Amino acid sequence: MTGYGKAESQLRGRKLICEIRSLNSKAMDLSVRLLPVLRAHELDLRAMVSQRIERGKVDLSMTNDEMSATKSLSDISPINWSAAREYARQYGEQFGEPVPAEVMASILRFPDVLKVQEDTTDLTEEEWQSVQALVNDALKAFDDFRRQEGVALRAMFTEKLDGIEDLLAQIEPFEKGRVAKIKERLEANLAQLSAETQAQTDRNRLEQEMIYYLEKLDITEEKVRLTNHIRYFREVMEGDESQKSKVESNGVGKKLGFIAQEMGREINTLGSKSNQSEMQIIVVKMKDILEQIKEQIFNVL
Repeated sequence: MTGYGKAESQLRGRKLICEIRSLNSKAMDLSVRLLPVLRAHELDLRAMVSQRIERGKVDLSMTNDEMSATKSLSDISPINWSAAREYARQYGEQFGEPVPAEVMASILRFPDVLKVQEDTTDLTEEEWQSVQALVNDALKAFDDFRRQEGVALRAMFTEKLDGIEDLLAQIEPFEKGRVAKIKERLEANLAQLSAETQAQTDRNRLEQEMIYYLEKLDITEEKVRLTNHIRYFREVMEGDESQKSKVESNGVGKKLGFIAQEMGREINTLGSKSNQSEMQIIVVKMKDILEQIKEQIFNVL
């Protein structure tokens, strides 16, 4: 859900700047920083952003930049001279000397000395419509940013899914001779038993148990399910033709997350059934690729 959008306009002789930033988060966490004149409309602005951004740690900032061409004397913040003189008097009593220029400069920056003049008068209908248009422009820039990110994410996901499929195909050569090797090992272990124990062994029952054991190690079902999950991941990622330019759409990120979890289950089962070092190495590589996919899924809405 990382994204950034910025737009600029003018409000009451100053440049009004709207910035929207977003970082990864499972839920919607919106923080708002507004000018005093806009605070009465905070709920409306929150609603505008929440309708367009589903989740993420989102920061909406609306600040102004004074336009030098329109700045007048009325824009200058007044100074509380009474407070400044009191601070200067206390300094003189404490140190027994006139207030140095650098100390006086610091006093004039004290919060209760320098009164910041804030514009808190209500917006007119025309001004509010201008603010709404500005926020929509910033949201559009935000969407454009995420759309570009979506194209890159789709390419990354496609590359990683291809990697898992290639690794899955590498398992097949080891799978063919795997059952025969396991059977040979079991028979070799049985041959080490004493002659008396072997005579008491029910060969038919032993064959049945060996067949049952080998069937439990069969990974055909896991391979089929993993292949289906990869195919479904691709289908959900691509979506409609109208969504070809971006990965994100309603609920796609969560759905891809669920599919990735199912892929992880099948890969884990492959690892537990592999019973062969070469196959286990391939499974570890598949897990590594899947973790890279899961990390980036948080960037999909």
